[in-house]
Amino acid sequence: MEDAQIIALYWARDEAAIRESERQYGRYCTAVAQNILHAPPDAEECVNDTWLHAWNVMPPQKPNRLQQFFARITRNLAIDRLRRHRSEKAGGGQLPLCLDELSEVIGEEQPFPEQLALRELLDRFLSALPDRQREMFLLRYWYLLPVRELAERFHTSEGAVKMSLSRIRRQLRDELEKEGYSV
Repeated sequence: MEDAQIIALYWARDEAAIRESERQYGRYCTAVAQNILHAPPDAEECVNDTWLHAWNVMPPQKPNRLQQFFARITRNLAIDRLRRHRSEKAGGGQLPLCLDELSEVIGEEQPFPEQLALRELLDRFLSALPDRQREMFLLRYWYLLPVRELAERFHTSEGAVKMSLSRIRRQLRDELEKEGYSV
């Protein structure tokens, strides 16, 4: 079933929308949640909450790409769950590690207008990166993949991944400073 048809089911308040969403995007959303939580029962619960959240926001929202829409919801729910648990057992520790790595570049919470400007700057920065670096950055800081998994995925050592990520963060920090952001 096409995305537009699934969206139409949500707008018609037809419960088949949830079944089709699960059939089409369930495995992908489970992988997103699992990469963050490292706990299959919690990941499954986040995915179920994703469908509920989607049901509650469509309408009025009408996403262009359901895969990204569902992934964003799942990711946010998983991070919220991880924050609630705040334990190594529940979360695997990737969120705190990633936030620590990025905090040296982006800093602390920004006021909303600055968040929007920062998001646009980050989009431009990522668009300018070579594909491999952009993918590595997103897998680490959006999907919260451990360095070990990145090393396996990119067929390199963990040290090489850490060095690449460090260089990308340094480039980002330089770009932010050039645009007037102080960290």
